[in-house]
Amino acid sequence: MAKERNQVLMKFAKIVKHCRIDKPRHFKLADHDPAERFGLSTDIEDVKHILAGGVARMEELQQRLFAQSEWGVLIVFQGMDAAGKDGVVKHVMSGIDPQGCEVHSFKAPSVEELAHDFLWRVGRVVPARGRIGIFNRSHYEEVLVVRVHPELLERQNLPPSATGKTIWKHRFKEIRAFEQHLARNGTLVLKFHLRISKDEQRKRFLARLDEPFKRWKFSPSDAAERKRWGDYMAAYEDMIRETSTDYAPWYVVPADHKHVAWLVVSAAIIEALEGLKLEYPKVTGKALKALKKAERALKAEKKAK
Repeated sequence: MAKERNQVLMKFAKIVKHCRIDKPRHFKLADHDPAERFGLSTDIEDVKHILAGGVARMEELQQRLFAQSEWGVLIVFQGMDAAGKDGVVKHVMSGIDPQGCEVHSFKAPSVEELAHDFLWRVGRVVPARGRIGIFNRSHYEEVLVVRVHPELLERQNLPPSATGKTIWKHRFKEIRAFEQHLARNGTLVLKFHLRISKDEQRKRFLARLDEPFKRWKFSPSDAAERKRWGDYMAAYEDMIRETSTDYAPWYVVPADHKHVAWLVVSAAIIEALEGLKLEYPKVTGKALKALKKAERALKAEKKAK
């Protein structure tokens, strides 16, 4: 059993390394096949035990994270509609204690949010030390959707000097600085782009429309956005190239096969958490003596009965 587990870990370490963008200057989105399976079965039943093992390991690491309270963890998910962001959160994070985790889904910005800089709404909900924060969409919408639809900038009421041709260059720089600040202050930042093909998105849209209880997830605008697919892919490529750093790396995860995405994300998060060398706090000195005294009192109380 231990030998089999080690082989699985070695295999996923290679997969995670392939998905992590360590050389962003040379990054090309086309080099990452959304249908890649890395030799994994097409049948989810064949890999459920691997996913279950990952869930259990993450649960253990989260307990250490919470107890140690030195690190916070921010996990960002970005992807086209129907890429499976909700499913990844549901299946990969299923063992996480809700008391130590918060999920934030960022929709179109509110009037209040538009009155502030574009990082304001995410900065407010960065996870505290000991906790895990999940962003389902994030500050990166500002260099994706807004870049594909620059008319949205008009709603932000920015001064003319802030909306010139260099706006995206400056936003990338500001995002890098923001994430570096988080990393320097004890936040592990992990970012996942769930890469889905245009054909697979079409199939998932049709599946939603075919089932009445899933139709609420679909909007006619979702289909309309498919006409801008090429623009979105160019925006994603530029975004990853400009913002994948050693302190806040991007992972490009093939998502045409949902269970493959779940396994890759799970392995990447576990690898990163294990790199923090999380340990339960050791009680020593006066604190340990106080605990021993309390223990003796509790045992004496039982004898007294």
